[in-house]
Amino acid sequence: MRSMIYGAGALGTVLGAYIARAGKQIDLVNRNRAHVEALKTAGARVTGTVQFTQAVSALLPEELTGQYDVIILMTKQQHNAEVVEFLKPFLKEDGALCTCQNGLPEPAIAEAIGADRTLGCAIAWGATFCGKGVSELTSDPSALTFSLGAVGKGNRLDEVKALFECMGTVVVEQNFMGARWSKLLINSAFSGLSTVTGATFGEVAQNKGSRRVAQRIIKECIDVAKAAGIAIEPVQGYKIDKLFDYRGPLKKAISFALIPVAMKKHAGLVASMLQDIRSGKSCEIDAINGVVCAFGKKYGVPTPFNERTVQIVHTLEEGAPIAFSNIARYDDLLK
Repeated sequence: MRSMIYGAGALGTVLGAYIARAGKQIDLVNRNRAHVEALKTAGARVTGTVQFTQAVSALLPEELTGQYDVIILMTKQQHNAEVVEFLKPFLKEDGALCTCQNGLPEPAIAEAIGADRTLGCAIAWGATFCGKGVSELTSDPSALTFSLGAVGKGNRLDEVKALFECMGTVVVEQNFMGARWSKLLINSAFSGLSTVTGATFGEVAQNKGSRRVAQRIIKECIDVAKAAGIAIEPVQGYKIDKLFDYRGPLKKAISFALIPVAMKKHAGLVASMLQDIRSGKSCEIDAINGVVCAFGKKYGVPTPFNERTVQIVHTLEEGAPIAFSNIARYDDLLK
């Protein structure tokens, strides 16, 4: 079986290193020439909560040849139409493209390559790109989980599961859209606010001001999913929709107190959107908080905290300062 990770940056470098360390074939593909050269010459170096260096096969996109049974897609969503079109000739007719992107990318990909060839995976761990050949795993090793699902009949589902099991625990979700919403809920609150503030997920969860905003973003996501008829799946055994939904003041206070506990294993994470903006790139906020807003409009659920997050992040892309003081820009919504 031939497999590749297309977009082997922060997450893809770590995942590829684990897969290669397990003795399975995997090509790590990235447009960053310096990164690819370092991977070829010195291997993939994983730092952070684990430490190891692994020899890997690395390629530039223009070096791709032949066809693959499995393509794991780990690029940002902004250019999905062009990226998927580029990858189509490299995917076997009975192969599968598994998107590990944030948000809800599967429907558009399935339209482009066919539902049976489209898999999706919500990854519950994080990593930070540290420079050529080096990626930092920022989640606790006990929290390396994957929620895998199929859009159609699920070409190569077992093979993709086996690849991900080289790194952590894989749950094949029958209710994959519910698993997607679990990850979208977390990303909307913590990736969104990490980008707004420049802080880690743990810092966002600990600070009472940002935690109040995170709580409201989470509540909006739960309300929108309910209205859309989506049953949110547990994350690492926790029924997050039950823990963080509330109506009265007591449940609201409990939900508020639980947020730092829930983020403990991921406290060191920094949003990849924040890294993009700091690198002078646009980020995928419209594919994360923006998706919640779009579903909210469709099903008649107000999403003011998600909308404000999208607005703030777009100002950061235009050069506004990234600072914890940006939390004050939600004050009028909290009154």
